[in-house]
Amino acid sequence: MTKQPLSILIIEDNAGLAANIYDYLEACGHHPDAAPDGESGLGLLAINRYDAVVLDWMMPRMDGMTMLERLRQERKSRIPVIVLTAKDQLEHKLHGFLTGADDYVVKPVALAELEMRLRVLVQRTRGDVAASQVLEVADLRFDLGTLEVSRAGKPLPMTPVRRQLLELLMRRSPGLVRREELETLIWKDDVPDNDVLRSHMHMLRKAVDGDAPRKLLKTIAGSGYRLGLPDE
Repeated sequence: MTKQPLSILIIEDNAGLAANIYDYLEACGHHPDAAPDGESGLGLLAINRYDAVVLDWMMPRMDGMTMLERLRQERKSRIPVIVLTAKDQLEHKLHGFLTGADDYVVKPVALAELEMRLRVLVQRTRGDVAASQVLEVADLRFDLGTLEVSRAGKPLPMTPVRRQLLELLMRRSPGLVRREELETLIWKDDVPDNDVLRSHMHMLRKAVDGDAPRKLLKTIAGSGYRLGLPDE
């Protein structure tokens, strides 16, 4: 892999950790910059060009997820973002990815691994920014920028909850997504006693498959759901 220098913005309120990451990246030949919170980070992103962002989750003034949501939804930016956090539970990782994170590194940080992840991430996303905003499975299309879902060119109605479920299923297609992951995604630690997920999945299947000759959404008995063509 070619080691081209990268311009990287580190948004981290822990001055010691920020300095360690900064010094390491600089020693690797990169051009780091730093901000102590999300609000300052957004300011720097508005006036400077960066190849990637290392973003802490918990910060004063503006936390990482709020900043990331504004970056993706308001500014429509697709700059690669690695979330850096001590939160290692599944629900936090799902929340981070669905908010717009491209990668997720749990503290304590291995600096060599972080630098490698940054290089791989930038290399993977360069020249393919527009495509990264669209998920496609067979003739099912989900534009993450506009939140429009269509199948064979026909718009599909989606509620916010079903849109979240569909996004995770499409990202993992054709793999299995366990029902526990889907429940955690929507309800965090407060999963309803009754099987509300089944109702949402029934309506999602009705929207996605309808009268289509090829059914994409499948229930895997006792496990979860998968989205994909029968032969995948």
